[in-house]
Amino acid sequence: MKIGIVGLPNVGKSTMFNSITNAGAECANYPFCTIEPNIGVVPVPDERLDKLTKMYEPEKTTYATIEFVDIAGIVRGASKGEGLGNKFLSHIREVDSIAHVVRCFEDDNIVHVDGSVDPIRDIETINLELVLADLETVNKRLERAKKSLKADKKFQVEIDLLEKIKKVLEEGKSARTLELNEEELELIKDSFLLTLKPILYIANVSENDISNKENVYVNKVKEYAKEENAKVIPLCVKIEEELSILDKDDKNEMLEALGLQESGLDKVIKASYDLLGLMSFLTAGKPEVRAWTIKKGTKAPDAAGKIHSDIQRGFIRAEIVSYEDLIKEGSINSVKEKGMLRSEGKEYIMQDGDIVLFRFNV
Repeated sequence: MKIGIVGLPNVGKSTMFNSITNAGAECANYPFCTIEPNIGVVPVPDERLDKLTKMYEPEKTTYATIEFVDIAGIVRGASKGEGLGNKFLSHIREVDSIAHVVRCFEDDNIVHVDGSVDPIRDIETINLELVLADLETVNKRLERAKKSLKADKKFQVEIDLLEKIKKVLEEGKSARTLELNEEELELIKDSFLLTLKPILYIANVSENDISNKENVYVNKVKEYAKEENAKVIPLCVKIEEELSILDKDDKNEMLEALGLQESGLDKVIKASYDLLGLMSFLTAGKPEVRAWTIKKGTKAPDAAGKIHSDIQRGFIRAEIVSYEDLIKEGSINSVKEKGMLRSEGKEYIMQDGDIVLFRFNV
């Protein structure tokens, strides 16, 4: 699963990417520093794995991962090919969701592409380009569907949906503001609409504002995000960059000094995982403690297939204990003695944090 990091030039995208991935993406104080997208795979922080590792002392611990893509900054006219517009739009089509970095701090030493700090204007600059690109896509498909209607009346359903999306886009709003059902989403998915992708807003604040809940810029972003049912995570990219090079103890000490429970980047990674509708089931034993990524709503046999296709084909049952019950009891033997180990069949829908052993025929 890929998360695309987007934003205007010089808002802190590449610095944030470096902090998340330590992948060494180039970072400098001028527009279009990032031309080709940088890609980094990062582990999803999970305290459950940390505790299970202490319990089992395995040879290996494997966290769930997410892929972040640092995409070139965008400017007005991108939908018409201005700046690196065509590259930007093609790269964003390839990601599953968007992390939109917005500048929410004043600093005369850092150039702003539009000359002043205005987070809503910045968001709308990018969103408008995405809306215009989607409008072009929808109009082309609508034209084809209307031609096909003459031969097959089933295209009327597609036309009605496209007209509904077009109306929203023409109002300057994202397609994600529509509440589309599963059938509608399936019908339109091959158009890869940019504004239909789930989005997370990251408000980049100054070091002095990291604990300030009354930041005017951040509050404006939160109000804007409400319309799209989107989350907003405030963080200071500069602080995150410093945290990223510290060892665990020093990092915890710095977070405590700042009055923070966890880093902003950990929040971003967790929120991004959730944004994609993902969750983890766990396996635990002496060889390995591991988190396996699945979509919410996945049934047991399909989850088994994440481990190996043979386990899915030969699925008999899933022996499951909740993470909370195992931690409370302290051992799998205690869980079994108290009847907390469940046997689930093919229709069982996996829950986040299920610790599972799959039984199967070879």
